[in-house]
This record gives sequence, C-alpha cells and structure tokens, in this order.
Amino acid sequence: MTSFDTSPQLNVWRALLALAVVFVMLATTGWTALRTHREPSALQSSLAEWRNGHLHGLRLPDPDTAPARLGRFFTSLTPHDRDRLARRYPLAVGNMNGAPAALRYRANHIALGQAREAERKRVRDSRLSTAGQQEAGRRMHRYESLLNPGRRILAFDPEGSGRVAEVFGSLTTARRISVVVPGVDTDLLTFQRTNRPYSAPVGMAKALYAAERAASPATRTAVIAWADYTSPDGLGVDAATGLRAAEGSLRLNALLRALPGRAPVSMFCHSYGSVLCGVAARGMPRRVTDIAVAASPGMRVPKAARLGTTARVWAMRDASDWVQDVPYLELGGLGHGADPVSSGFGARVLSARDAQGHSGYFQPGTDSLRNLAAIGVGAYDEVTCAREDDACRSGLSGTTTAGRA
Repeated sequence: MTSFDTSPQLNVWRALLALAVVFVMLATTGWTALRTHREPSALQSSLAEWRNGHLHGLRLPDPDTAPARLGRFFTSLTPHDRDRLARRYPLAVGNMNGAPAALRYRANHIALGQAREAERKRVRDSRLSTAGQQEAGRRMHRYESLLNPGRRILAFDPEGSGRVAEVFGSLTTARRISVVVPGVDTDLLTFQRTNRPYSAPVGMAKALYAAERAASPATRTAVIAWADYTSPDGLGVDAATGLRAAEGSLRLNALLRALPGRAPVSMFCHSYGSVLCGVAARGMPRRVTDIAVAASPGMRVPKAARLGTTARVWAMRDASDWVQDVPYLELGGLGHGADPVSSGFGARVLSARDAQGHSGYFQPGTDSLRNLAAIGVGAYDEVTCAREDDACRSGLSGTTTAGRA
C-alpha cells in the first residue's frame, strides 16, 4: 500500500536530504553554464525564410500569429499551393500551430527525409570521430522509423537532442483528445523503445489509444505523444528546477490552443512531465477538462486549487515507485512542491496497482492504464480510487456524454 501522507520527522529528513542533494549538484555542475554563439537552427532558418517568403506576390503571414488566423490562411489556399508551401518550408509548416494537421504531417515527412539524408552523409564523414558517426547512424535510423507509412508526425525539430510529437487516431474527427507529456531523458532517440516500449512516449500513447478504444469503442479518440520540448537530461539540476517546465509549457499551450475542433482534451503527464503540466495549467484553454499526473515529483504548487485551472486534477503513484522518496518541497527554486497524491494536495487519487515502478504506468493490464483510459474517454464512473473507496469520484456525475459518437 502506498503511503500518501508523511510524518513530520520524515519531512525533516527529506528537507535535509534535499539540501545535501543541492550542495552536491552545485559542486558538480555549478550555477551557470557558458553561453556560446550558435548558428541558427534548421527550424529557425526555415521560419526566417517563411517570413521573407511570398505566394503569388503576397507576403506570407507571420508564423507567430494566432492559430485561427493561420488556419484561415491555409483554408483559403488551393491544395497545390498548400503542398507548395510544405515543400518550400517543410520545418516551418510542420511546426506551425494553425496549419492543418494533415499538412503538418506532410511537411514533417519531407523534413524528416531531408534530415535522414543529412545524417546519412555524416555516417560516412571521415572528419567525424567513430562515436560521432555512430550517433549519426542512430539518428538516421530513428528518422527512417518516423518516415514509416502511416505515421503522423505533428512536430519535428532535429536541433540538439531533437523534439518530436506524433498523433495516433484522427485529430480532426476525434470526439476526445488525449495528450501524453513524458519526463526526463526524452528526445528523438528515446521517443520510442524496443525494450520496455511502454516507458517511452510512443509506447505510452499507443497503449493509451488502444485502452481508450477498448474502454469505449463508440468514442472516436486521438492521442498525441508530445515530446516537443527539451526535457532535463537525467536527474541533475535541470530536473530539480522548473526551468525546462517553464520553457516547455509555452510550447505545450501553443499546441493546445491550435488543436482543431472543440473536442475535450485530457492531459496525461508522467514524472517531470507533471511538473511541466503544473506550470502550464494556468494557461491551458478551457477545453482541457482533465489533468492526470503519474509518478509526479510535484506540480510546483502547494495545492491543486492553486494550479489556476478549471480542469479536474487526478494523481496516481504505485507503491514501488522510487519517486515517493524525493523531497516534496520547494527551496530557492529547487524542488517541485507538494506531493500530488497527499490528502492535503486535493487531487483525485487513483489506483496505480501493478504499475511496477516509476515507468510502468502505461503498461497494458494495469489499473493505472485502465484509469487513464477511463478519464480519456470521460468514463469517470469506471475509475478505481487508490484508497479503495469512492473519494476520487466525489462530485462527478458519472460517464460524460460529451465525446460520444
């Protein structure tokens, strides 16, 4: 059984542990990092070209303009002109909130093909070290996988460790949309895994999509595996602060505001992803009806009511998850605040039985995945509470009708 509340003595020891961890991290990494001049990334270059571009003699709209306005622009074009823009500015169009989803998929397919060829050349570049050539080979194979027929890549940026988002289902016809936000060590190379597939964003989203369809076959759903932010690298200083979460929250809310249609949206945020969702919550559009966090180190607020959202807040943690031993506090910007499964936080606490550790929440056959899927399709009367009572369903009216086909 998971212990959801902690004694004062244990909290003191956790505070001391937090201070020790802080000093170790500062001693090994320091407060600051050197900033070096960098050439514009491929995405930045593509956006710059778009800003200077024309179509039929007319300037193209600002890519940072409101998604609705960009949507009207793309709707006014012929299929030929839309395709022309995707081929001319693939990275810009592929990452442009407001561009039609199908056009973004097409543009990112082109951009992935170009990135694959660039890495293919690097594999044979004798100026690179053996390690550099091997890294190029891994990235080339990842791009080849993302280029497989039927994959719907909603966002792609090859810069640095890389960012990517993928859609399962149809965003345009979905009656319920789910967004999976992963945690640390998420990048292009870890976006999907052969071993332990359900610990990676693609496996998480695939499992959730299948579970939602099983939970409510009549509900048309879509699930986004959203790794379109720069996540912390390991459990260092970045993972202990909200810097990456703050940066990612801007990208996440930009995506949410640009989603097509009016389908309710549910957020499923794992580990450091829950920190990001906590920071982003206040700026999420009202169509976000649920925020569910699993294996959370905190959401950077003392209580769920301080998130500034009208969405229902759910939390779960398996008894074997090591994250329960992190110091749930915030001190000088380090740490992420209160424990979301504690009774004082105010979230609806769900069962995560059989999740098996920190990365098993999307494993098929677990209570955790069944509960996440029930939230995703709005079947709130089907969720299982953590304390073997009905507390997490208090005040809910049961299965929602919104989202039914």
